[in-house]
Amino acid sequence: MAEPQTPRFVSRLTRDTIALILAGGAGSRLKGLTKWRSKPAVPFGGKFRIIDFPLSNCINSGIRRIGILTQYKAHSLIRHVQMGWSFQRPELGEFVELLPAQQRIDACWYMGTADAIYQNLDILRMHNHKYVLILAGDHIYQMDYGPMLAHHVETQADMTIGCIEVSLEEAKGFGVMSVNENNRVVKFAEKPADPEPMPGRDDVALASMGIYIFNKEFLFEQLIRDADDRHSSRDFGKDIIPHVISKYRVSAYPYREPGTTTQAYWRDVGTIDAYWKANMELVGVTPPLNLYNRTWPIWTYQEQLPPAKFVFDDDDGRRGMAVDSMVSGGCIISGARLCHSLLFSNVFIDNYSLLEDTVVLPDVKIGKHCKIRKAVIDRGCIIPDGMVIGHDAALDAERFHVTDEGVVLVCPEMLNQELHHVR
Repeated sequence: MAEPQTPRFVSRLTRDTIALILAGGAGSRLKGLTKWRSKPAVPFGGKFRIIDFPLSNCINSGIRRIGILTQYKAHSLIRHVQMGWSFQRPELGEFVELLPAQQRIDACWYMGTADAIYQNLDILRMHNHKYVLILAGDHIYQMDYGPMLAHHVETQADMTIGCIEVSLEEAKGFGVMSVNENNRVVKFAEKPADPEPMPGRDDVALASMGIYIFNKEFLFEQLIRDADDRHSSRDFGKDIIPHVISKYRVSAYPYREPGTTTQAYWRDVGTIDAYWKANMELVGVTPPLNLYNRTWPIWTYQEQLPPAKFVFDDDDGRRGMAVDSMVSGGCIISGARLCHSLLFSNVFIDNYSLLEDTVVLPDVKIGKHCKIRKAVIDRGCIIPDGMVIGHDAALDAERFHVTDEGVVLVCPEMLNQELHHVR
């Protein structure tokens, strides 16, 4: 990750910014992975949670005042934040603060993304800041928010929207912007059936990343106005943005690799297929997301575990080995083989089993002579001896959830293992 341009200028801007991470979504498209946890709490990348990525981006960008707005099945998320993100120094004005839905204004929960922030206006007014950075808590990317803040100030914008280029087909699931030659937003459509291409291109559209920067007082004014509109759905994409682009200066900030015109890495892992694919990308020789970048670390709660262990090298094929794979601490590969797979912590795989193209979440036990291919195994599953997964689509569909692209999701309940305490 390149250093931001004009570091002193950017650092002053980040000190004047509070970040608010929207982390209350149900994430229903992730099926069983969000049965007992919210989407931002879903494990990702071998040792992280999805929420760790926007949080790390804030810390690495120099933004040390952060609020996390929670709602849906938040216990796992709250527990993770308490264990892994309590290193901020309150005496220096730093904090990572949890803001659960608590009916502060009306007798209702958060009714939309804009309403979530509106219900916490009294808390936000207590902090001395000029800018509000609003983030989604469920995307995977590494981004320095400093240059985006600098762009916001230099263009004298009231609101700035982070955006990426996506195909016209993909754009149907995003908020799509039309911009002029100065990247000023002139039109916004939420999940349009016929997305408008970006200027100079006929194959891609400019899509919102769900990253917004507001001048503080302007944001407060718009949230109050929106709350008074009884026809509003209290959502940024559906209500706030369409209203402000016709009356105020709204700027688009294309997210690219620093100093280039190349699209930067950003993934919405909101479906099982997208989640599996993003994890599988990490085991490649040169993955698009560099978790080994020591100048832009991803912070998380670090459980103290022994190193991964691979045992047995017998002539009969009982060999503990992994090829093109990532294996986290506490794992024991006992006479089993991994090919192009990713293991989270504390996974045990027994003799003669074979895993291919598989993501295994923490605390899973896989028995002997198992064959598993193109699967996601949820936390705490106990796979019995001899079970075959990912080789017979019809049989898999009777027992598990199989996606359109053939990824098999296995959760404890599907194995008649009720684990209501899943973290």
